[in-house]
Amino acid sequence: MLFPPAGGLYTASAALVPKRFRAPVGFTVGWLNLLGQVAGVSSTEFGLARMILAAAVIGTDGAFEVTQHKIVGVFIGLLAVHGILNSLATKWLARMTSSFVFVNVGATILIIIVMLAMTPRSEMHPPNYVFGSAGIVNEAGAWPTGIAFLFGLLSVQWTMTDYDATAHISEEVQRAAYAAPSAIFVAVVGTGLIGWLLNIVMVLCSGPLADLPGPSGMSFFQIMFLRIGKTGTLILWVFVCFTAFAVVQTALQATARTLYAISRDHGLPDRGVFGTVNTKTKTPLYAVWMITFICVLPGLLDLASPIAANAIFALTTVALDLSYIVPIACRRIFRNHPEVHFQPGPFYMPGALGWAANIICVTWTLFIATILCFPTYLPTTAQTMNYASVIFGGVLTLALTWYIFDAHKYYKGPQGNVGRHLGDNALSNESSDRDVVRVVADEDEKVKTDEK
Repeated sequence: MLFPPAGGLYTASAALVPKRFRAPVGFTVGWLNLLGQVAGVSSTEFGLARMILAAAVIGTDGAFEVTQHKIVGVFIGLLAVHGILNSLATKWLARMTSSFVFVNVGATILIIIVMLAMTPRSEMHPPNYVFGSAGIVNEAGAWPTGIAFLFGLLSVQWTMTDYDATAHISEEVQRAAYAAPSAIFVAVVGTGLIGWLLNIVMVLCSGPLADLPGPSGMSFFQIMFLRIGKTGTLILWVFVCFTAFAVVQTALQATARTLYAISRDHGLPDRGVFGTVNTKTKTPLYAVWMITFICVLPGLLDLASPIAANAIFALTTVALDLSYIVPIACRRIFRNHPEVHFQPGPFYMPGALGWAANIICVTWTLFIATILCFPTYLPTTAQTMNYASVIFGGVLTLALTWYIFDAHKYYKGPQGNVGRHLGDNALSNESSDRDVVRVVADEDEKVKTDEK
Protein backbone atom coordinates (compact mmCIF):
# COMPACT_ATOMS: atom_id res chain seq x y z
CA MET A 1 0.00 0.00 0.00
CA LEU A 2 1.22 3.47 -0.81
CA PHE A 3 1.22 6.12 1.88
CA PRO A 4 -0.28 8.69 1.57
CA PRO A 5 -2.82 7.11 -0.82
CA ALA A 6 -5.70 8.46 -2.91
CA GLY A 7 -8.05 6.28 -0.87
CA GLY A 8 -7.23 8.25 2.28
CA LEU A 9 -8.82 6.68 5.35
CA TYR A 10 -10.09 3.81 3.24
CA THR A 11 -6.55 2.62 2.56
CA ALA A 12 -5.03 3.63 5.88
CA SER A 13 -7.63 1.76 7.96
CA ALA A 14 -6.86 -1.57 6.32
CA ALA A 15 -3.15 -1.10 6.97
CA LEU A 16 -3.77 -0.82 10.72
CA VAL A 17 -5.37 -4.24 11.20
CA PRO A 18 -4.16 -7.85 10.85
CA LYS A 19 -4.41 -9.49 7.46
CA ARG A 20 -7.69 -11.32 8.08
CA PHE A 21 -9.45 -8.06 8.93
CA ARG A 22 -8.07 -5.93 6.12
CA ALA A 23 -10.72 -6.69 3.54
CA PRO A 24 -13.82 -6.22 5.77
CA VAL A 25 -12.38 -3.14 7.50
CA GLY A 26 -11.29 -1.57 4.22
CA PHE A 27 -14.66 -2.31 2.63
CA THR A 28 -16.66 -0.87 5.54
CA VAL A 29 -14.58 2.28 5.91
CA GLY A 30 -14.52 2.80 2.16
CA TRP A 31 -18.30 2.72 1.90
CA LEU A 32 -18.77 4.83 5.03
CA ASN A 33 -16.37 7.44 3.75
CA LEU A 34 -17.82 7.40 0.25
CA LEU A 35 -21.39 7.75 1.55
CA GLY A 36 -20.41 10.67 3.78
CA GLN A 37 -18.49 12.40 1.02
CA VAL A 38 -21.34 12.07 -1.47
CA ALA A 39 -23.74 13.52 1.09
CA GLY A 40 -21.19 16.26 1.84
CA VAL A 41 -20.90 17.33 -1.78
CA SER A 42 -24.65 17.20 -2.24
CA SER A 43 -25.49 19.10 0.95
CA THR A 44 -22.90 21.83 0.31
CA GLU A 45 -24.05 22.29 -3.27
CA PHE A 46 -27.65 22.34 -2.07
CA GLY A 47 -26.74 25.03 0.45
CA LEU A 48 -24.97 27.05 -2.25
CA ALA A 49 -28.06 26.91 -4.46
CA ARG A 50 -30.14 28.30 -1.61
CA MET A 51 -27.54 31.00 -0.97
CA ILE A 52 -27.65 32.17 -4.58
CA LEU A 53 -31.45 32.25 -4.64
CA ALA A 54 -31.53 34.08 -1.28
CA ALA A 55 -29.45 36.82 -2.87
CA ALA A 56 -31.91 36.96 -5.76
CA VAL A 57 -34.76 37.55 -3.30
CA ILE A 58 -33.01 40.46 -1.58
CA GLY A 59 -31.63 41.82 -4.84
CA THR A 60 -35.13 42.10 -6.31
CA ASP A 61 -36.64 43.45 -3.07
CA GLY A 62 -38.70 40.30 -2.62
CA ALA A 63 -40.07 40.14 -6.18
CA PHE A 64 -38.23 36.89 -6.90
CA GLU A 65 -39.99 33.82 -5.52
CA VAL A 66 -37.94 30.81 -4.41
CA THR A 67 -39.53 27.43 -5.11
CA GLN A 68 -38.33 23.89 -4.54
CA HIS A 69 -38.03 23.35 -8.29
CA LYS A 70 -35.82 26.43 -8.68
CA ILE A 71 -33.56 25.29 -5.84
CA VAL A 72 -33.15 21.83 -7.35
CA GLY A 73 -32.58 23.32 -10.82
CA VAL A 74 -29.78 25.59 -9.63
CA PHE A 75 -28.39 22.72 -7.56
CA ILE A 76 -28.12 20.42 -10.61
CA GLY A 77 -26.62 23.20 -12.74
CA LEU A 78 -23.92 23.90 -10.15
CA LEU A 79 -23.06 20.20 -9.91
CA ALA A 80 -22.62 20.09 -13.69
CA VAL A 81 -20.21 23.05 -13.52
CA HIS A 82 -18.19 21.38 -10.78
CA GLY A 83 -18.11 18.15 -12.76
CA ILE A 84 -16.61 20.02 -15.72
CA LEU A 85 -14.03 21.78 -13.54
CA ASN A 86 -12.99 18.52 -11.90
CA SER A 87 -12.40 17.03 -15.34
CA LEU A 88 -9.41 19.33 -15.77
CA ALA A 89 -5.83 18.25 -15.17
CA THR A 90 -4.62 18.22 -11.57
CA LYS A 91 -2.27 21.20 -12.04
CA TRP A 92 -5.21 23.42 -13.00
CA LEU A 93 -7.23 22.18 -10.04
CA ALA A 94 -4.32 23.02 -7.74
CA ARG A 95 -4.09 26.56 -9.08
CA MET A 96 -7.80 27.15 -8.56
CA THR A 97 -7.75 25.67 -5.07
CA SER A 98 -4.83 27.84 -3.95
CA SER A 99 -6.82 31.01 -4.65
CA PHE A 100 -9.83 29.76 -2.68
CA VAL A 101 -7.92 29.88 0.61
CA PHE A 102 -7.30 33.61 0.41
CA VAL A 103 -10.90 34.36 -0.58
CA ASN A 104 -12.23 32.24 2.29
CA VAL A 105 -10.09 33.78 5.02
CA GLY A 106 -10.24 37.28 3.58
CA ALA A 107 -14.04 37.31 3.22
CA THR A 108 -14.53 35.94 6.74
CA ILE A 109 -12.29 38.57 8.34
CA LEU A 110 -13.91 41.32 6.28
CA ILE A 111 -17.41 40.26 7.35
CA ILE A 112 -16.34 40.23 11.02
CA ILE A 113 -14.90 43.74 10.76
CA VAL A 114 -17.83 45.21 8.82
CA MET A 115 -20.46 43.63 11.08
CA LEU A 116 -18.83 45.03 14.23
CA ALA A 117 -18.40 48.45 12.63
CA MET A 118 -21.97 48.70 11.32
CA THR A 119 -23.83 47.43 14.39
CA PRO A 120 -24.62 50.08 17.06
CA ARG A 121 -23.32 49.02 20.45
CA SER A 122 -26.77 49.53 21.94
CA GLU A 123 -28.21 46.90 19.57
CA MET A 124 -25.63 44.22 20.33
CA HIS A 125 -26.73 41.31 22.49
CA PRO A 126 -25.28 41.02 26.02
CA PRO A 127 -22.69 38.36 26.92
CA ASN A 128 -25.26 36.12 28.64
CA TYR A 129 -27.16 35.94 25.33
CA VAL A 130 -24.06 35.16 23.25
CA PHE A 131 -22.32 32.80 25.66
CA GLY A 132 -25.01 31.90 28.20
CA SER A 133 -28.43 30.31 28.45
CA ALA A 134 -30.33 33.50 27.56
CA GLY A 135 -29.67 32.86 23.89
CA ILE A 136 -30.92 29.25 23.87
CA VAL A 137 -34.37 28.84 22.37
CA ASN A 138 -35.93 25.38 22.22
CA GLU A 139 -37.76 24.91 18.92
CA ALA A 140 -37.58 21.10 18.97
CA GLY A 141 -41.10 20.46 20.21
CA ALA A 142 -41.24 18.05 23.14
CA TRP A 143 -37.47 17.45 23.22
CA PRO A 144 -35.71 18.76 26.37
CA THR A 145 -33.64 21.92 25.96
CA GLY A 146 -30.40 19.98 26.45
CA ILE A 147 -31.17 17.68 23.53
CA ALA A 148 -32.30 20.65 21.43
CA PHE A 149 -28.92 22.27 22.13
CA LEU A 150 -27.14 19.15 20.88
CA PHE A 151 -29.23 19.23 17.70
CA GLY A 152 -27.87 22.73 17.16
CA LEU A 153 -24.37 21.31 16.96
CA LEU A 154 -25.19 19.81 13.56
CA SER A 155 -24.05 22.98 11.77
CA VAL A 156 -20.70 22.80 13.56
CA GLN A 157 -20.23 19.07 13.06
CA TRP A 158 -21.23 19.37 9.40
CA THR A 159 -18.81 22.23 8.79
CA MET A 160 -15.91 20.44 10.48
CA THR A 161 -16.01 17.41 8.18
CA ASP A 162 -14.15 16.26 5.09
CA TYR A 163 -10.91 17.63 6.50
CA ASP A 164 -9.23 14.55 5.08
CA ALA A 165 -9.92 15.79 1.53
CA THR A 166 -6.25 16.65 1.04
CA ALA A 167 -5.26 13.04 1.69
CA HIS A 168 -7.28 11.87 -1.32
CA ILE A 169 -5.13 13.83 -3.77
CA SER A 170 -1.84 13.06 -2.03
CA GLU A 171 -0.75 10.81 -4.91
CA GLU A 172 -0.80 13.94 -7.07
CA VAL A 173 1.22 16.40 -4.95
CA GLN A 174 4.84 16.92 -3.97
CA ARG A 175 6.14 15.89 -0.54
CA ALA A 176 2.80 14.33 0.32
CA ALA A 177 3.92 12.98 3.69
CA TYR A 178 4.41 16.58 4.82
CA ALA A 179 2.00 18.51 2.61
CA ALA A 180 -1.16 16.46 3.29
CA PRO A 181 -1.12 16.47 7.12
CA SER A 182 0.06 20.09 7.19
CA ALA A 183 -2.88 21.14 5.03
CA ILE A 184 -5.32 19.18 7.21
CA PHE A 185 -3.93 20.69 10.43
CA VAL A 186 -3.98 24.27 9.13
CA ALA A 187 -7.48 23.83 7.69
CA VAL A 188 -8.95 22.42 10.91
CA VAL A 189 -7.30 24.91 13.25
CA GLY A 190 -7.83 27.88 10.94
CA THR A 191 -11.44 27.04 10.17
CA GLY A 192 -12.19 26.32 13.81
CA LEU A 193 -10.77 29.54 15.22
CA ILE A 194 -11.94 31.95 12.53
CA GLY A 195 -15.32 30.24 12.25
CA TRP A 196 -15.76 30.45 16.02
CA LEU A 197 -15.08 34.18 15.99
CA LEU A 198 -17.45 34.66 13.06
CA ASN A 199 -20.26 32.87 14.89
CA ILE A 200 -19.72 34.99 18.00
CA VAL A 201 -19.96 38.17 15.94
CA MET A 202 -23.06 37.01 14.05
CA VAL A 203 -24.91 36.14 17.27
CA LEU A 204 -23.75 39.38 18.86
CA CYS A 205 -25.16 41.41 15.96
CA SER A 206 -28.16 39.21 15.14
CA GLY A 207 -30.91 41.47 16.47
CA PRO A 208 -34.38 40.19 17.43
CA LEU A 209 -34.84 36.46 16.87
CA ALA A 210 -38.33 37.12 15.54
CA ASP A 211 -36.83 38.81 12.46
CA LEU A 212 -35.01 35.64 11.41
CA PRO A 213 -34.67 33.98 8.94
CA GLY A 214 -36.40 36.83 7.06
CA PRO A 215 -37.57 37.00 3.42
CA SER A 216 -34.38 35.34 2.13
CA GLY A 217 -34.99 32.25 4.25
CA MET A 218 -31.38 32.33 5.51
CA SER A 219 -30.59 33.77 8.95
CA PHE A 220 -26.93 34.47 8.19
CA PHE A 221 -27.82 36.46 5.09
CA GLN A 222 -30.62 38.28 6.90
CA ILE A 223 -28.31 39.37 9.73
CA MET A 224 -25.85 40.81 7.22
CA PHE A 225 -28.68 42.56 5.39
CA LEU A 226 -29.97 44.02 8.67
CA ARG A 227 -26.61 45.51 9.60
CA ILE A 228 -24.85 46.24 6.32
CA GLY A 229 -27.69 47.03 3.95
CA LYS A 230 -28.62 45.66 0.55
CA THR A 231 -25.63 46.74 -1.57
CA GLY A 232 -22.92 45.90 0.95
CA THR A 233 -24.48 42.54 1.75
CA LEU A 234 -24.76 41.51 -1.89
CA ILE A 235 -21.12 42.44 -2.53
CA LEU A 236 -19.87 40.43 0.44
CA TRP A 237 -22.25 37.60 -0.40
CA VAL A 238 -20.46 37.07 -3.69
CA PHE A 239 -17.33 36.10 -1.76
CA VAL A 240 -19.33 33.90 0.63
CA CYS A 241 -20.85 32.04 -2.32
CA PHE A 242 -17.45 31.77 -3.96
CA THR A 243 -16.12 30.14 -0.79
CA ALA A 244 -18.95 27.60 -0.80
CA PHE A 245 -18.28 27.00 -4.49
CA ALA A 246 -14.64 26.26 -3.64
CA VAL A 247 -15.64 23.85 -0.89
CA VAL A 248 -17.72 21.80 -3.33
CA GLN A 249 -14.88 21.91 -5.84
CA THR A 250 -12.38 20.28 -3.46
CA ALA A 251 -14.97 17.96 -1.91
CA LEU A 252 -16.03 16.55 -5.28
CA GLN A 253 -12.38 16.15 -6.19
CA ALA A 254 -11.74 14.12 -3.02
CA THR A 255 -14.91 12.05 -3.43
CA ALA A 256 -13.99 11.10 -6.98
CA ARG A 257 -10.59 9.90 -5.74
CA THR A 258 -12.27 7.76 -3.10
CA LEU A 259 -14.51 6.15 -5.71
CA TYR A 260 -11.47 5.68 -7.94
CA ALA A 261 -9.52 3.94 -5.17
CA ILE A 262 -12.36 1.62 -4.15
CA SER A 263 -13.12 0.70 -7.75
CA ARG A 264 -9.43 0.11 -8.44
CA ASP A 265 -9.46 -2.46 -5.64
CA HIS A 266 -12.68 -4.13 -6.87
CA GLY A 267 -14.77 -2.82 -3.99
CA LEU A 268 -17.57 -1.82 -6.38
CA PRO A 269 -19.68 -3.94 -8.76
CA ASP A 270 -18.33 -1.98 -11.75
CA ARG A 271 -15.54 -4.28 -12.98
CA GLY A 272 -13.01 -1.55 -12.23
CA VAL A 273 -14.44 0.97 -14.72
CA PHE A 274 -14.25 3.87 -12.24
CA GLY A 275 -10.74 2.88 -11.22
CA THR A 276 -9.20 4.07 -14.48
CA VAL A 277 -7.52 7.35 -15.41
CA ASN A 278 -8.05 9.42 -18.54
CA THR A 279 -4.85 9.44 -20.61
CA LYS A 280 -5.19 13.12 -21.57
CA THR A 281 -6.15 14.82 -18.31
CA LYS A 282 -4.50 12.22 -16.06
CA THR A 283 -7.56 12.36 -13.80
CA PRO A 284 -10.25 9.71 -13.06
CA LEU A 285 -12.92 11.16 -15.36
CA TYR A 286 -15.33 8.25 -15.05
CA ALA A 287 -15.22 8.54 -11.27
CA VAL A 288 -15.70 12.32 -11.43
CA TRP A 289 -18.86 12.10 -13.50
CA MET A 290 -20.27 9.12 -11.64
CA ILE A 291 -19.93 11.05 -8.39
CA THR A 292 -21.49 14.12 -10.02
CA PHE A 293 -24.50 12.06 -11.05
CA ILE A 294 -24.87 10.32 -7.68
CA CYS A 295 -24.69 13.65 -5.83
CA VAL A 296 -27.79 14.82 -7.69
CA LEU A 297 -29.93 12.13 -6.05
CA PRO A 298 -29.93 13.39 -2.41
CA GLY A 299 -30.86 16.89 -3.59
CA LEU A 300 -33.98 15.51 -5.24
CA LEU A 301 -35.34 14.84 -1.75
CA ASP A 302 -36.21 18.53 -1.60
CA LEU A 303 -38.93 17.93 -4.16
CA ALA A 304 -40.58 15.54 -1.70
CA SER A 305 -39.99 17.48 1.50
CA PRO A 306 -37.55 20.23 2.60
CA ILE A 307 -37.33 18.45 5.96
CA ALA A 308 -36.30 15.23 4.23
CA ALA A 309 -33.67 17.14 2.24
CA ASN A 310 -32.10 18.37 5.49
CA ALA A 311 -31.27 14.73 6.25
CA ILE A 312 -28.31 14.91 3.87
CA PHE A 313 -26.59 17.36 6.24
CA ALA A 314 -26.89 14.94 9.17
CA LEU A 315 -25.94 12.02 6.90
CA THR A 316 -22.70 13.78 5.97
CA THR A 317 -21.67 14.15 9.59
CA VAL A 318 -22.69 10.67 10.74
CA ALA A 319 -21.08 8.73 7.88
CA LEU A 320 -17.87 10.74 7.63
CA ASP A 321 -17.22 11.01 11.36
CA LEU A 322 -17.77 7.28 11.89
CA SER A 323 -15.33 6.52 9.09
CA TYR A 324 -12.76 8.77 10.79
CA ILE A 325 -12.76 6.92 14.09
CA VAL A 326 -12.21 3.44 12.62
CA PRO A 327 -8.48 3.91 11.87
CA ILE A 328 -8.04 5.65 15.24
CA ALA A 329 -9.58 2.70 17.07
CA CYS A 330 -7.69 0.14 14.95
CA ARG A 331 -4.41 1.90 15.61
CA ARG A 332 -4.86 1.40 19.36
CA ILE A 333 -6.51 -2.02 19.36
CA PHE A 334 -3.88 -3.68 17.15
CA ARG A 335 -0.89 -1.55 18.19
CA ASN A 336 1.19 -4.59 19.22
CA HIS A 337 0.00 -7.09 16.62
CA PRO A 338 2.90 -8.62 14.65
CA GLU A 339 1.07 -8.27 11.33
CA VAL A 340 0.54 -4.52 11.72
CA HIS A 341 3.59 -2.58 10.58
CA PHE A 342 2.76 0.91 11.80
CA GLN A 343 5.46 3.54 11.42
CA PRO A 344 4.80 7.07 12.71
CA GLY A 345 5.06 9.73 10.05
CA PRO A 346 6.30 13.32 10.35
CA PHE A 347 3.07 14.28 12.15
CA TYR A 348 2.43 12.05 15.14
CA MET A 349 1.12 12.58 18.68
CA PRO A 350 2.90 10.11 21.01
CA GLY A 351 2.35 9.04 24.61
CA ALA A 352 -0.51 9.84 26.96
CA LEU A 353 -1.51 12.92 24.97
CA GLY A 354 -2.17 10.79 21.91
CA TRP A 355 -4.16 8.25 23.91
CA ALA A 356 -6.28 10.99 25.50
CA ALA A 357 -6.99 12.63 22.14
CA ASN A 358 -7.97 9.29 20.58
CA ILE A 359 -10.29 8.28 23.42
CA ILE A 360 -12.05 11.66 23.44
CA CYS A 361 -12.38 11.57 19.66
CA VAL A 362 -13.94 8.09 19.51
CA THR A 363 -16.26 8.69 22.48
CA TRP A 364 -17.53 12.05 21.26
CA THR A 365 -18.04 10.84 17.69
CA LEU A 366 -20.12 7.82 18.76
CA PHE A 367 -22.20 10.08 21.01
CA ILE A 368 -22.90 12.89 18.55
CA ALA A 369 -23.48 10.49 15.64
CA THR A 370 -26.23 8.85 17.69
CA ILE A 371 -27.78 12.22 18.60
CA LEU A 372 -27.81 13.41 14.99
CA CYS A 373 -29.80 10.37 13.92
CA PHE A 374 -32.71 11.40 16.14
CA PRO A 375 -35.68 13.30 14.69
CA THR A 376 -35.17 16.99 15.48
CA TYR A 377 -38.79 17.57 16.41
CA LEU A 378 -41.29 15.78 18.63
CA PRO A 379 -43.85 14.44 17.96
CA THR A 380 -42.37 12.87 14.85
CA THR A 381 -44.33 12.67 11.61
CA ALA A 382 -43.45 11.65 8.07
CA GLN A 383 -42.64 15.32 7.38
CA THR A 384 -40.40 15.84 10.45
CA MET A 385 -38.65 12.45 10.40
CA ASN A 386 -34.86 12.50 10.25
CA TYR A 387 -34.17 10.23 7.28
CA ALA A 388 -30.39 10.29 7.78
CA SER A 389 -30.50 7.09 9.82
CA VAL A 390 -32.73 5.40 7.21
CA ILE A 391 -30.43 6.29 4.30
CA PHE A 392 -27.31 5.48 6.31
CA GLY A 393 -28.58 2.11 7.49
CA GLY A 394 -30.04 1.19 4.10
CA VAL A 395 -26.89 1.90 2.08
CA LEU A 396 -24.56 0.26 4.57
CA THR A 397 -26.80 -2.82 4.86
CA LEU A 398 -26.94 -3.28 1.10
CA ALA A 399 -23.17 -2.82 0.76
CA LEU A 400 -22.33 -5.29 3.52
CA THR A 401 -24.87 -7.81 2.23
CA TRP A 402 -23.23 -7.66 -1.19
CA TYR A 403 -19.81 -8.11 0.44
CA ILE A 404 -20.89 -11.15 2.46
CA PHE A 405 -22.56 -12.97 -0.43
CA ASP A 406 -20.36 -11.97 -3.36
CA ALA A 407 -17.74 -9.22 -3.10
CA HIS A 408 -15.57 -11.06 -0.56
CA LYS A 409 -14.64 -13.52 -3.29
CA TYR A 410 -12.56 -10.97 -5.21
CA TYR A 411 -12.20 -7.95 -2.94
CA LYS A 412 -9.04 -8.48 -0.91
CA GLY A 413 -8.71 -5.04 0.64
CA PRO A 414 -7.03 -1.81 -0.49
CA GLN A 415 -4.15 -2.50 -2.87
CA GLY A 416 -2.74 1.00 -3.35
CA ASN A 417 -1.02 1.92 -6.59
CA VAL A 418 2.12 -0.16 -6.20
CA GLY A 419 3.04 -3.03 -8.47
CA ARG A 420 0.26 -3.96 -10.86
CA HIS A 421 -1.46 -0.65 -10.24
CA LEU A 422 1.52 1.43 -11.22
CA GLY A 423 0.64 1.39 -14.89
CA ASP A 424 -2.26 3.07 -16.63
CA ASN A 425 -4.45 2.75 -13.54
CA ALA A 426 -2.22 4.89 -11.36
CA LEU A 427 -2.99 8.54 -10.94
CA SER A 428 -0.46 10.63 -12.82
CA ASN A 429 1.95 12.42 -10.53
CA GLU A 430 2.44 15.56 -12.60
CA SER A 431 4.36 17.17 -9.77
CA SER A 432 6.75 14.21 -9.49
CA ASP A 433 6.56 13.28 -5.83
CA ARG A 434 10.18 12.86 -4.76
CA ASP A 435 9.34 11.80 -1.25
CA VAL A 436 10.23 8.38 -0.03
CA VAL A 437 7.17 6.18 -0.33
CA ARG A 438 6.55 3.76 2.47
CA VAL A 439 5.04 0.45 1.54
CA VAL A 440 3.14 -1.55 4.08
CA ALA A 441 3.11 -5.18 3.02
CA ASP A 442 1.40 -8.29 4.29
CA GLU A 443 2.94 -10.25 7.14
CA ASP A 444 5.07 -12.34 4.81
CA GLU A 445 6.74 -9.28 3.36
CA LYS A 446 9.13 -6.80 4.81
CA VAL A 447 8.44 -3.10 5.17
CA LYS A 448 10.37 -1.71 2.29
CA THR A 449 11.10 1.65 0.74
CA ASP A 450 10.42 2.72 -2.80
CA GLU A 451 12.16 5.89 -3.97
CA LYS A 452 10.26 7.60 -6.73
